[in-house]
Amino acid sequence: MISNKLHTSSGRRLEGKVAVITGGAAGIGKTTAKLFCQQGCKVLIADIQDELGHSVCHEIGPEMSSFIHCDVTKEDDVKKAVDEAITRFGKLDIMFNNAGAIDPPKIKIMDNEKSDFDNVLSVNVTGVFLGTKHAARVMLPLKQGSIINNGSVSSIMGGIASHAYVASKHAVVGLTKNAAAELGRSGIRVNCVSAFAIGSPFFRNLVKEYDDDEIEKRVEKMSSLKGVTLTAQDIAEAVLYFGSDESICVSGHNFVIDKGFTVTNTNFGMFNQLNS
Repeated sequence: MISNKLHTSSGRRLEGKVAVITGGAAGIGKTTAKLFCQQGCKVLIADIQDELGHSVCHEIGPEMSSFIHCDVTKEDDVKKAVDEAITRFGKLDIMFNNAGAIDPPKIKIMDNEKSDFDNVLSVNVTGVFLGTKHAARVMLPLKQGSIINNGSVSSIMGGIASHAYVASKHAVVGLTKNAAAELGRSGIRVNCVSAFAIGSPFFRNLVKEYDDDEIEKRVEKMSSLKGVTLTAQDIAEAVLYFGSDESICVSGHNFVIDKGFTVTNTNFGMFNQLNS
């Protein structure tokens, strides 16, 4: 049994831990990888973006990080990533299922392609399932570990993204709760972090017609918490909490970080563009 007291010689919150971060080459994944390493955690970055992944490892340094090519829709890739963490660093304490995909924002369901829908669910749901499965495979014998899934405010409401994306993020929360119910019996925590719009490459691709100032103005208008800017660093800090022993008694939780967006009706949604 893990003690509820933190024991780190340097005061770093993840001292001695090892993590795998899927989609760790950019955006929230990259920011989290750098924060984890600053807090004493060795990180394996698993991504399909090889050049960016190696670049992040170069920034962090080879003693604390490593990269492996990983398509989260392929079970063999995910298995190899987890096994590589064991080979390279000796164990796995934290699995951050961060990799994600989104389809073109077509408003009418009749215009949506099955291939796009399948691709989003394959990355966002099957990828999380495979990451959870293979993290559990190596965590179960030790009866400890933390699995963290990347959700979205689209996991608790509709109308702000595509059908595929909203469906996938609802599924991620369901999978998080079910895995927490099972794996908690063996001391493994499973949680989800769900954010609103942030200045990541992933989000910028969704709203690429707007410049930075316009994006911030729109986010500010839709949020009930004023005067602060939500960034990838804020999400990474939440992931850090769930990866650390500070959250030792927290499992099955969907932690929403959204500047108060979901606490009030902003009358915003992609479907507002449809004629009544």
